Amino acid sequence: MVGNAHADGASVVLTGMTKLLPDIEALYKDIHAHPELSMQETRTAGIAADRLRKAGYEVTTGVGKTGVVGLIQNGAGPTVMLRADMDALPIAENTGLAYASKVTATDAEGKVVPVGHMCGHDMHVAWLVAATTLLSQARNAWKGTLMAVFQPGEETAQGAQAMIDDGLLQRFPMPDVVLGQHVMVGPAGTVAGSAGPITSAADSLQIRLFGRGAHGSMPQASIDPVVMAASVVLRLQTIISREVAATDAAVLTVGVLQAGTKENVIPDDAVIKLNVRTFDPGVRKHVLDAIERIVNAEAEASGAPRKPEITPLDRYPLNVNDETASNRIAEAFRGYFSADRVKHTGPAPASEDFGCFGTAWQVPSVFWFVGGNDPETYAKAKAAGKLNELPVNHSPQFAPILHPTLETGVETLVVGALAWLGTS
Repeated sequence: MVGNAHADGASVVLTGMTKLLPDIEALYKDIHAHPELSMQETRTAGIAADRLRKAGYEVTTGVGKTGVVGLIQNGAGPTVMLRADMDALPIAENTGLAYASKVTATDAEGKVVPVGHMCGHDMHVAWLVAATTLLSQARNAWKGTLMAVFQPGEETAQGAQAMIDDGLLQRFPMPDVVLGQHVMVGPAGTVAGSAGPITSAADSLQIRLFGRGAHGSMPQASIDPVVMAASVVLRLQTIISREVAATDAAVLTVGVLQAGTKENVIPDDAVIKLNVRTFDPGVRKHVLDAIERIVNAEAEASGAPRKPEITPLDRYPLNVNDETASNRIAEAFRGYFSADRVKHTGPAPASEDFGCFGTAWQVPSVFWFVGGNDPETYAKAKAAGKLNELPVNHSPQFAPILHPTLETGVETLVVGALAWLGTS
């Protein structure tokens, strides 16, 4: 049983929170103001490594390019891995915060882009720095081995696999459980999760359609890839509405449609980039097969001179919470937090590469969500039926409130870890 013994242990560990909090808030603001693109997180990784060393951890840097692993052994007992992702997005921040990002950087394609922590990974780094610091300061409250993993490249689905490919499994002890969390839309101070699928599988594709260019005044001389692309976009929408059962959740979003450079010139080709989210392997296969079928059929119907090119961009696995471990986490949370702060939630259509760690090690993993909205603002939006108007992750306006979001995320990591590392 998890019970009150672990809640008492968490209270011991978290006694240092008040003293540490101003430093963690300053750290969060600093990381927020200095975001780094995926697989470029050198400054953030350096901060994480420095904080771990100062807290007494054995630190390894450069794992999977910019990943950081910290280990602290505290007697015989289980090994718990806590993970935070570090990367930001190529999005111009529009929050109006005093510590808002003004950073630009060169992306993997050589383009200069704005950079902003519009997903909350800065919060994740601050949470893990604080939790690892507090757990180190109160080693009398737990036994075992704690492994902190600061992961690069979550936004591009590269980082977890890069760390695994760089020998993570061979170079570090196998954990008994892998734990992670994400700040999301929801009342600050609350935590939500469930056993089973918790975040969706995701597949991103680029489709290049080929036509024959011509003058805009002579469309009869062309094979118009713009019309072809428009037909493809519209027809793709029927996959979810007409080929996937209402009981099977799936999302297909076309985020990019590019063609031509001038209004009176029919171009030679058009590019579509799309994203698919699914929660079932069979549904995923059907949707991807249907995309290929529709794209090829529309090209053939248009008389395209060559078959379309369909190129995978990135892929995230379905993230499934182990049932036994999830129940253990839920019991620990209920033992520490008041009942109204622990919520049950269904699977989220967002995607994560967090699940790669548990899958690679073949150990249980649990992932949960921490609310980041002002509770009063969230309650008013919910009452008015306007929750969809709140800025979500990846919005230029996404900005979790500092308190109690900072405190809650530290508490959940500590309570979660102690569900395995507690001394009783």
